[in-house]
Amino acid sequence: MAYIVVLNPIIIGTVKDADGQFLGDGSAPNLPLVAVATAFVAGLLTILMGLVANVPFALAAGLGLNAFVTYGIATQMSWEDAMGLVVLEGLIILLLVLTGFRTAVFHAIPNSLKTAISVGIGLFIALIGFVDAGFVRKTAAPAPPIELGIGGALTSWPILVFVVGLLTTALLVARKMRGAILIGIVATTIFAIIVELFADAGPSLVNGQPNPQGWGLNVPALPSIGDIVDVPSLGLLGQFSLFGAFSKISVVLAILLVFTLLITDFFDTMGTIVGVGKQADLIQQDGTLPKTREILLVDSVAAAAGGAGSVSSNTTYIESAAGVGEGARTGLASVVTGILFLLTMFLAPLVAVVPYEAAAPALVVVGFLMMTSIREIDFTDYEIAIPAFLTIVLMPFTYSIANGIGAGFIAYVLIKAVKGKTREIHPLLWVVTALFVIYFALGPLKILFNIG
Repeated sequence: MAYIVVLNPIIIGTVKDADGQFLGDGSAPNLPLVAVATAFVAGLLTILMGLVANVPFALAAGLGLNAFVTYGIATQMSWEDAMGLVVLEGLIILLLVLTGFRTAVFHAIPNSLKTAISVGIGLFIALIGFVDAGFVRKTAAPAPPIELGIGGALTSWPILVFVVGLLTTALLVARKMRGAILIGIVATTIFAIIVELFADAGPSLVNGQPNPQGWGLNVPALPSIGDIVDVPSLGLLGQFSLFGAFSKISVVLAILLVFTLLITDFFDTMGTIVGVGKQADLIQQDGTLPKTREILLVDSVAAAAGGAGSVSSNTTYIESAAGVGEGARTGLASVVTGILFLLTMFLAPLVAVVPYEAAAPALVVVGFLMMTSIREIDFTDYEIAIPAFLTIVLMPFTYSIANGIGAGFIAYVLIKAVKGKTREIHPLLWVVTALFVIYFALGPLKILFNIG
């Protein structure tokens, strides 16, 4: 998960708000400031998850959510107002947990759909790994939309590093070596540093121009001794305005923005804890997860804390499955992960050593591990197989966990209703499905009512 300490600042720290200011009210990006806040909030909330829920689930600024906050919200108001909406969304989710609604929704989902969610997330993070490493890329032509490597060929040193790292990590996992994933990341990073010394591939962006042969995220290189430790600054904490957005944009648009944050955060987290929970064998035979209320409670607090810390909504991370894959089963893993996040505030330069190509093999292998539960879905029963299929494929195809879950829920309820089996549908599933229908209709509604 350490990549988020570098990636989150790149996403939210390099875009101006509606007032022309970068995060932290500066005229230029201040990435170290955002990186420290990102690590600080992630560390505290991950420790809280371990202590309160006693599960190996770690939290940090949510990918996808941070992009929406940056490009969908902050461009229409100040960063303080945007983060205020994030805090507001977190408080609403917290209320839903305290009233028991969020936990009840979790238990209302059929077991087969929960399994499909786990499988879909596995495919999703595997695709993230392939794309981040440049093994899979967009094409310049309308069709096909993606291709292998560069122009259909694996013709760069960074891609070679990824392939070697993937094969190495897969071999270690197949041999069931303890620490396989961590060993794979470290070994691949060392290999990447050696390759860069001889190949001099450089970054993927040079003077504003793309360099397809370059490294993604970071150019692997050992930092100088003087740049290893730095004193962190927590100047971003508390930089939010809870209701400031309502004076900058229409109330209807503000409500829609909060609703979009809420529905995405709500179900991304639900999908994540199901997927990681199944991987950790924490899901019971009846499909329930022990201490679900405590897990969701901490996750809801994390959403609000992310806004209060000006780093976007924090959520339970699918990469928690990496720790589970190494044997993590209790909150001790979360406490250790949280402490390491806090230490990262002081050792931020070290995070910049690992390129995408060295970290991505771990995502692909973890995706495989999560996908193995697909055998639990009865694909001969079309009533569950079709919703499960839509859930699984739409997560990677739309780059969104929430989209996959929503499509699966809507298909499940629709098929059951058409076949006259409405009694098999939990009442809360009707409510959730209706919310997803609204979620998918947000775009047309904005156009219909001309609200941005």
